[in-house]
Amino acid sequence: MFRNHLKIAWRSLKKQPFFTFLNIFGLTVGMAGGLLIALYIYDELSYDKMFPNSEQIYRLNADIKFGGAENSTAVVPAPMAEVLESDFPQVEATTRFRTIGSSLLKKSGTLRNVKLTGTTYADPSFLGFFGIDLLFGDKQTVLKDPNTVVLTKSAAEKFFPVNEAVGQTLIFDSGETHTVSGVIDDLPRNSFLGEYSLFIAMAGYADAKIPNWGSHNYNTFVKLSPLSERADFESSLPYIVDTYVLTWAQTVFPGMTKEQFDASGNYIRYSALPLTDIHLHSHRKGEMNANNSIQNIYILSFIALFLIVLASVNFMNLSTASSLKRAKEVGIRKTLGSNQFTLIGQFLTESGLISFASLLGALVLSMLLMPYFNDLSDKQLSVPLLEPYFWLIIIVFTVILGLFSGSYPAFFLSRFAPTKVLSGSGSTAVGGGKLRNGLVIFQFAISVFLIVATLVVYGQLQFIQQKDLGYEKEQVLILNDVYALGAKTRLLKEKITDLPQVSNSTLSAYFPTPSSRSDNSFFEEGISDQEKALSMQTWDVDHDYVSTFNLKILAGRDFDPTIYSDSSAMLINESTLKVLGISVEEVLGKRFSSNMVETDYEYYTVIGVINDFHFESLRETITPLSLVIGKNPGSLAIKLNASDFAQTITQIEAIWTQLAPELPFNYYFMDASFDDTYQADQRLGKLFVIFTVLSILVACLGLFGLAAFNAEKRTKEIGIRKVLGASVGQISFRLSVDFLKLVAISVLISLPLGWYVMNKWLEDFSYKIEISWWVLAIAAFMAVAIAILTVSYQSIKAAIANPVNSLRTE
Repeated sequence: MFRNHLKIAWRSLKKQPFFTFLNIFGLTVGMAGGLLIALYIYDELSYDKMFPNSEQIYRLNADIKFGGAENSTAVVPAPMAEVLESDFPQVEATTRFRTIGSSLLKKSGTLRNVKLTGTTYADPSFLGFFGIDLLFGDKQTVLKDPNTVVLTKSAAEKFFPVNEAVGQTLIFDSGETHTVSGVIDDLPRNSFLGEYSLFIAMAGYADAKIPNWGSHNYNTFVKLSPLSERADFESSLPYIVDTYVLTWAQTVFPGMTKEQFDASGNYIRYSALPLTDIHLHSHRKGEMNANNSIQNIYILSFIALFLIVLASVNFMNLSTASSLKRAKEVGIRKTLGSNQFTLIGQFLTESGLISFASLLGALVLSMLLMPYFNDLSDKQLSVPLLEPYFWLIIIVFTVILGLFSGSYPAFFLSRFAPTKVLSGSGSTAVGGGKLRNGLVIFQFAISVFLIVATLVVYGQLQFIQQKDLGYEKEQVLILNDVYALGAKTRLLKEKITDLPQVSNSTLSAYFPTPSSRSDNSFFEEGISDQEKALSMQTWDVDHDYVSTFNLKILAGRDFDPTIYSDSSAMLINESTLKVLGISVEEVLGKRFSSNMVETDYEYYTVIGVINDFHFESLRETITPLSLVIGKNPGSLAIKLNASDFAQTITQIEAIWTQLAPELPFNYYFMDASFDDTYQADQRLGKLFVIFTVLSILVACLGLFGLAAFNAEKRTKEIGIRKVLGASVGQISFRLSVDFLKLVAISVLISLPLGWYVMNKWLEDFSYKIEISWWVLAIAAFMAVAIAILTVSYQSIKAAIANPVNSLRTE
């Protein structure tokens, strides 16, 4: 019987190639899009699950309010790990990291330095903690001695053969010599350690041994015993604040009590976040890696679901629309003895055949598109053709999709009464018009919603690009690692500034693009009460910082190299004034110190107020900031004139090579760094565009097929109207207006939904656009225009047909 069903299904599909093509093509597009998104989501959900006992591992977070600022950090104080192991019986093990960005180092006996990104201090326990095996080295002794390092395989290959790495020495830019004590394999990209290649022994880092509970710099992980609950563990963490943090704070603020601290509104709260939740659920200061958002996963999941449902809806629509053609077939089959279940099996076999044909097309299309999708999503995905579970999942999914897509048409067609359809009196009862109308509304409602979402995402990205950030980021070249030149740093700046294509330059460790930074607590001279603390970032700069970035001096003056006392001067931004609650006139001349040791106060005098400028993502509000003259610059920012940038960079590289031939020449443009901050949002915008186009394409395929069927169904009516004098325009309007009504209803449904959902998405940004009425109007216009273009072809084609031929068809 099944073989018979297959033969009949094949013949039936060959009889109507146009509708068969529409169904297979629509399902292919929907399934390919769904497969690509599913592989992306699977990769995102797999982060950090490769580590043994990952479900027992948690990272400590801190939420702090102090000095008028609220901070959520992924780092905690250095002594936290030791206290957790000694005082918390449910803690099996701990490990810490102290990230330092990148490092310049060279093999002993060579001159040329190599830059390794992803550098961190690490406790020796981290290898066993995360179940990371050594390729070379002794796991019992690795990283236990100061001045030892562990390299990943790729990092080690930059210096020496991997099997000879252990025991070799590397010289850091600071001049310190470190011995390689181990080599590990490259870490998985889908882990929080994926970008790290150099691990330095924490034993050689003095700060890690200081019991300072006021400094939060260490990413700390705990492994709880199998029977321990996260909630019970977190409920015990206030013990650390009461026993250790406040005791330490009382040495800084003598006489301060817990009651006074709580009454001030300040707080310190520690919490534990599951390791496997970090990538999608954490966006705190001090993250070890750039994380994604669970919101983006939800959005992409809905898009994948929409695509597949839209394709299935097409199948239902076209199958029920062609029911008149199959009605007599059903009548004859029932007359010859076929029962309803046999007919249902026949029609489900047809839908299954279409589903499996679409699956093959989707696999081929996915593999063709995968390189472009990987570029877009910054992934290294592939279709896992050799994985049995993959085939099991997609085959089961395809069967379900075939049953879902074909279920309604099968039950709908098998219900026809043979006496009615064979006598011709059942034609009005077999159309399924209400359901088809509902499905068309559903399809276009989704499409309009995606159009609204795409317009809003791109509008926000344009707003970010065009917003006045309060500083100039265009034509600014950042030269990295200038600190490694030591005494030659100033000479490098002078030589580069003398180039005719350079208008200005400045040395600093910090620039107005998001990076790893932390706040310091400042106190006004004569005040040491913790309630009066001011939490503020402090950047080391030189005298040309304000002029290079064209910051505005709102009051007071800029740094002056001829005034010696400016070495202890300070510029503050407008947000600092708001927190202090004083006027510009009152703040000038005030002195602040960040050193809370009474015997060693180091004061900075406020000499000027600069404008607020955005130095964090636009998702964040502008917080207090101070600029001071620094002695240890990290990079050089070079303001270029409009000229041949390539030639200028070549000249700058020549100066660099002359002064530091042993150091690599690394640079980037500030506007490119700014754009990198919003890469995730830009990728989301591009994905919206692509999958919105695909959803509209699938919806239009269905509408095109329905328009063709509708025109064919009304062939006689069209012929009569033409004979009676109706024009092509009138007939086209009559054939199109019914579909446009459905599109109009879908627009009315989807516009409020799109407005609501995208307003929720915009809530993540502190600085954002308002969704204007014209955004909704453009989405509505695009939907109607697409529908008109889709339907009008079939309508005009039917309207210009010879009426004699039309009347002969009956």
